[in-house]
Amino acid sequence: MSTRRLIASMVALALAIGVVQLLVWWLQPTRNNRMDAGPPRSGYTLHDFTLYGYGDNGKLSYRLQAPRLERREGDDSLYLNQPKFLLPPKRAPGEPWTGHSDYGWVSAKGDELKLQGAVKMRRKAYAGTAAASIDTSDVTAWPKKNKVQTDEHVVMHQGTATMTGIGMRADLDTKHMELLNDFHGTFKPSTSKR
Repeated sequence: MSTRRLIASMVALALAIGVVQLLVWWLQPTRNNRMDAGPPRSGYTLHDFTLYGYGDNGKLSYRLQAPRLERREGDDSLYLNQPKFLLPPKRAPGEPWTGHSDYGWVSAKGDELKLQGAVKMRRKAYAGTAAASIDTSDVTAWPKKNKVQTDEHVVMHQGTATMTGIGMRADLDTKHMELLNDFHGTFKPSTSKR
């Protein structure tokens, strides 16, 4: 009789183990078997770097240089100290806008830049278009669209013209700029003879 009990106990134990294993397979979360699966990327810091951002067409959208870049753990965006930037024109003819700011931020997808603190932008003269400069602060830029905006005080110089206002929206390719509030402009006559 004890042999029968032993066999019955072993069969019951085997069935219980089988049921438990089936429950484990059924209740455990599905595993991602991709090769790139794993913990989130860790944070890192770069010193004296140059960052190139490219558009969907493979052309340069922006270039950033700075003494320090920080990518924080769990956040794919980049934080910059004292960045110098270049925003190339998307249409010919044109000259790139260059400049610098106190701080900067680049979105995880690289399609949005925040130039924080004092921002100075410059563009050289070209093809009958006078050189231009913009002095402002806290600029948001979309380099793939070549558009910038700020809600802060803006001073723009181009040729003999000086314009100031509060808040700006600009398309750097079409050279269309809106000063949203408190606009003041000085347009001196050109000294060149026609």
